[in-house]
Amino acid sequence: MDSLQALILGLVQGLTEYLPVSSSGHLEIGKMLLGIDPEAGGLTFDIVVHVATVLATLVILWKEVFWLFGDLFKKPNPMNEGQRYVLNIIISMIPVGLVGFLLKDTIEGLYEGDEKVKVIVVGCCLLLTAALLSLTHFYQNRKEKENISPLDAFIIGIAQACAVLPGLSRSGSTIATGLLLGNSKKTLAQFSFLMVIPPILGEALLDFKHIFAPSAEYLASHPGANVSVDTLPLLIGFAAAFVSGCFACKWMISLVKKCKLIYFGIYCALAGLALLIFG
Repeated sequence: MDSLQALILGLVQGLTEYLPVSSSGHLEIGKMLLGIDPEAGGLTFDIVVHVATVLATLVILWKEVFWLFGDLFKKPNPMNEGQRYVLNIIISMIPVGLVGFLLKDTIEGLYEGDEKVKVIVVGCCLLLTAALLSLTHFYQNRKEKENISPLDAFIIGIAQACAVLPGLSRSGSTIATGLLLGNSKKTLAQFSFLMVIPPILGEALLDFKHIFAPSAEYLASHPGANVSVDTLPLLIGFAAAFVSGCFACKWMISLVKKCKLIYFGIYCALAGLALLIFG
């Protein structure tokens, strides 16, 4: 992977992490279009650009993060608003934690090493993302909930867990699910972006462990884990993902408030059909 390819893929990751179009699916599409060997250090690069977008979230939502930490360590009798918010984030992590612990390798094994199968999976999941986003346009609750309930947080977490498949947008799935449950557009995007920080960082730590000390079984199923990437492309990819991620995060929060997700649904439908037809 050269510096220009890293720049392009970093921009793709940063923009699509927050837009409801699937960052993982677009990274795969980008690698195919650029002719990059998916095993050529792809795991290391993917981790770096994902961490960059997490940092972008912390920068854009720094006021909310400080508020949560400030409320978290106050006496919980009764629980204050920030503590209830953190509890909902923890509840939302339960489904993705179970899937990551029990099924992640099984799901990846469905298409690992077979590019044709991967293209089909990404195409179908983009169509599913399109369907979810379209539902939010045609179905709207008359009365919005001001606060996300623990039950809604768990259901939104299930949507996030399903988005381990490339092409099924994490932000699109969680935001669409929250809107269909009748949650307020004003707070939903913020919750959706904050709830993904712990799972992404946790997954990155686990993957870094596999990179630096991979087992024989892991290398057999992830041959790219022991392929290095030059430092300069990694730095360029990180910077591109961070800067574009900051822009996309602010833009997406504004878009969710206006609830104009149908346009992204149309885009995902066209992209998914193009992959299935021409991929």
